[in-house]
Amino acid sequence: MDLTRYVDDLQHRLLTAAEAAGDDARELAQRLTAPLDAAVRLVLLDALSTAAGEISAELAPGSVDLRLRGGDPEFVVAAPAVVAEPALTIAPSPSPRGLADSDADADTTSRTTLRLPEHLKARVEVAAARDGISVNAWLVRAIAAALDQPISRTTPQARPEARGGTRLTGWVR
Repeated sequence: MDLTRYVDDLQHRLLTAAEAAGDDARELAQRLTAPLDAAVRLVLLDALSTAAGEISAELAPGSVDLRLRGGDPEFVVAAPAVVAEPALTIAPSPSPRGLADSDADADTTSRTTLRLPEHLKARVEVAAARDGISVNAWLVRAIAAALDQPISRTTPQARPEARGGTRLTGWVR
């Protein structure tokens, strides 16, 4: 990226503004444009560097770097590794024609809308970026892991219905 065109444009605008103020201002602007060249380039590089950092934060785990080659800035984009994204798979319900579940396509996927509170959504996005996968892939993994976990003792469980009889436990004196 050649910054010369931007620096020249700024110098032209400065001279145009100075002409409106008279000859003394125009002469002063002409004397200042040459020394301002390096300062303007540094300010532009700083702005480009900040922009590259902000873009990198949005592209995580990908990134955008700003490099200088011969005094000219150059953007280098590192795209994130492509991760096969498992889709949320939901078993299809039996069709109205009475087909069995085994007859249905086992690889079908379903789209669902999930509404999350903002604070939770932000945490999910950070976790997905940390793992280097998309939010969808992270949610699919989290759901699959939650469904595969055994029920803990602290989790309320459905009790089977009593089939008659009475069972007593405790101490007797």
